[in-house]
Amino acid sequence: MKPLNGIKVIDLTHMLAGPYAGMVIADLGAEVVKVEPLAPGEMTRGLLQKDPNYSFKNFGAYFITLNRNKKSVSLDLKSDEGLSIFYDLVKTADVVLNNFSAGVVKKLKIDFDSLKIVNPRIITCSITGFGETGPHSSRPAYDQIVQAYSGGMSVTGPDASTPTRAGIPIGDLGSGLYSVVGILSALLSREQTNMGQHIDMSLLDVQISLLTYMATMQTLSNIDPEPIGNAHFVHVPYNSFTTENGFVVIAVITDAFWEALLDVVNVDSLRDPKFSKSVDRLKNQEFIESELNKILSQKTSEFWIEALNDAKVPCGPINTFSQALTDEQVIHRNMVVEVEHPDGGKVKMPGNPVKLSYTNEDSYTPPPHLGKNTKEILKEWAGYDEMKIKSLIDKNIVQSID
Repeated sequence: MKPLNGIKVIDLTHMLAGPYAGMVIADLGAEVVKVEPLAPGEMTRGLLQKDPNYSFKNFGAYFITLNRNKKSVSLDLKSDEGLSIFYDLVKTADVVLNNFSAGVVKKLKIDFDSLKIVNPRIITCSITGFGETGPHSSRPAYDQIVQAYSGGMSVTGPDASTPTRAGIPIGDLGSGLYSVVGILSALLSREQTNMGQHIDMSLLDVQISLLTYMATMQTLSNIDPEPIGNAHFVHVPYNSFTTENGFVVIAVITDAFWEALLDVVNVDSLRDPKFSKSVDRLKNQEFIESELNKILSQKTSEFWIEALNDAKVPCGPINTFSQALTDEQVIHRNMVVEVEHPDGGKVKMPGNPVKLSYTNEDSYTPPPHLGKNTKEILKEWAGYDEMKIKSLIDKNIVQSID
């Protein structure tokens, strides 16, 4: 059993932020139905589709990852009859999720004000770059745009002359996760009010939220923070270091950790009492890190990780993806799963990090071919009979492969 069993979600999304939100909800047990345009379907189906390294049986890495546990209905939403079908689906749905550009849902007549007439309990969530209100609401935006706009890139990278985006698309992924938070909040609220509501999710809003304490530091001091690479602005040593065969990170945030570190590395020059307190280590950061690099570079990452862990010093290897995805802790936590392709074969990908003690089923269905579930959903959600569905297929209002 999964915690969101019985929740019905219409997923109109494409690319990353929206599909990721839909994937998380689907992993948790909601019945998530992709309502896609007629062939070739939503645009992410074509992304990396033919890439020899990053595709499998004509499904690119984006699509096969983000659309597991989902179903597919192919529908001409721009036609009057297609819109009518969509409304019939909304009547029994709980959530409609989209990441169209601002204003598109209103133009298509699938905005909250239109849908709540069809179903007063419907919850809608729109993910846009800048939100649905404000002077820049009509501007398009992607992950790197909001990483830059929010100030996040100004504190990332080696120095102020090289603003750098995060290695993973934190703007898109963060917005997807916050959309899930919003949807679950609206579902809980509906239990008390019996009313649906709209969630206006902005990539920029999420990025500003993720600045957290660093933003507060700026408002208190009026000083803009600058990037400091992998170092910390308070704790030393708290950085990445070169080993004989790679890199490790060490995070000393207490004086007790410092003493434990000294016992491991056994460097006489670092045992000077002037380094015993955190505030003094910060003043001598360059010297301390230089001395540590000298000794750490003489042995392997594996040697140092074992020694530091034995001494309870917070540390970790800087893994490649291949190392991380085969790590014994990651495997033990079922964070690499095999998902079947609808045409056979399996693909490994990240699992579900939400580990519940009771509703803990962890299962994955293949990402769907376009229109795989059109007949099924029109029957079960909208109550259409075979004759009506056949007529819609013949008129090319919907498409089905089953």
